[in-house]
Amino acid sequence: MKSKLLQSRRDFIAKTGGALAGSMFIHPVAQALSIFDRPGEKMKLALVGTGVRGLAMWGREVVRAYQNQIEFVGLADKNEGRLAYGKSYMGVSCPTFLDTDKMLSETKPDVLIVTTMDSTHHEFIVKGLMAGMNVISEKPMTTDEQKMQAILDAERKSGKKLIVTFNYRYSPHRQKLYELLRAGEIGDITSVDFHWYLDTSHGADYFRRWHGHREFGGTLLVHKSTHHFDLLNWWLDSDPEEVFAYGSLEFYGKNGPFRSTTCRGCPHANKCDFYWDITKSDHLTKLYVDNEKYDGYHRDGCVFRESIDIYDKMAVQIKYKNKVQVSYSLTTYSPYEGYRIAFNGTKGRLEAWIKESQPWDEKNEDEIVLVKNFGERYLITVPQGGGGHGGGDTRLKDKLFLDTNAPDPWRQSAGSRDGAMSCLVGIAARKSIEEGKPIKVQDLTDIPLAVSGRGA
Repeated sequence: MKSKLLQSRRDFIAKTGGALAGSMFIHPVAQALSIFDRPGEKMKLALVGTGVRGLAMWGREVVRAYQNQIEFVGLADKNEGRLAYGKSYMGVSCPTFLDTDKMLSETKPDVLIVTTMDSTHHEFIVKGLMAGMNVISEKPMTTDEQKMQAILDAERKSGKKLIVTFNYRYSPHRQKLYELLRAGEIGDITSVDFHWYLDTSHGADYFRRWHGHREFGGTLLVHKSTHHFDLLNWWLDSDPEEVFAYGSLEFYGKNGPFRSTTCRGCPHANKCDFYWDITKSDHLTKLYVDNEKYDGYHRDGCVFRESIDIYDKMAVQIKYKNKVQVSYSLTTYSPYEGYRIAFNGTKGRLEAWIKESQPWDEKNEDEIVLVKNFGERYLITVPQGGGGHGGGDTRLKDKLFLDTNAPDPWRQSAGSRDGAMSCLVGIAARKSIEEGKPIKVQDLTDIPLAVSGRGA
């Protein structure tokens, strides 16, 4: 039986690969990026927001991997100490600025990279677009529908493009799911079960940081789940139409048995399972602790502080224009990290159970199970990619900085419409919880919805 399944799997992969290879869909953002393909010239980059993500993913890693393709012409941040350290950490010689407008006018970059606090993304995206440059923004695109509309209006008015960095699309496992679905192996998709688990290390860290406050991160339905909603929109190739959600805070924040301001100096450190000593990291100490005097931001905030006002458990129902129904949940205090997903279709079911970075479950490949109605069961193994987010980070950056003209057969490049649609699901879910009713996505912005997620 085993040899028969292996042979069937080889036939299956050959068939799906052939079915998709000829599509070679070129995403509009990939076409927009081709303007940077100038022989003999480097892409001029400017970065606003020198936190961990900006300095590593979009800073030092880009400098080291693409030194022949790019050069940084400016760095900006409101915290002068973090800005100075960030310049040294990245290993660049460009000028630094506390005023982003001044940086844009003096350095005139080709591309502005935005990695600031989520609630300020719109401010800098709009500034960059209206200053005549394309913009690369970390997800989420923004935190509410009014800011979203301002970004969309600025992109239309400026004629420039916004690229949103959904690295999850680029990981081999998620790409394979996309290929299988597009090949029609389970027929027409009818429903999806999607459940994401953040563990007591990664999950808790969101509650230590500014993400624990709705005004800064829009809740995890926007900050974190935007990743997941984008995957759904991409996999299903349709726009979300209506959202209904539940959410509550019942583990972190005011629910804790005791609390302090920060882990440093906490009188409960010896009995708190969430105690974390930031000073054990030289990098985080130099980036955050040494620069608290400039803006008062504490990177090691107590996960039980009463000011936390986001949800730590969430359940969302999504109805798509193509009639697919999705059940989604996010739990932030699980003993393990990962997700379960299952696509139900008219010809079968496609499912996966992905555990991320578990010491008892070390392996170099992920598994997908395809079960045909009245037929066989196929086990498909997908090698994990190297680098962050299952290999997605490196493949995303290669597309942006190494070969902007590379074909995009799986539609992995994401523009403003993709960024908006994923973010709007989270915004609608948050509004549904607050208002106790289903929310129509069409009512939030002026983007016309379409059965195909490629939009009008």
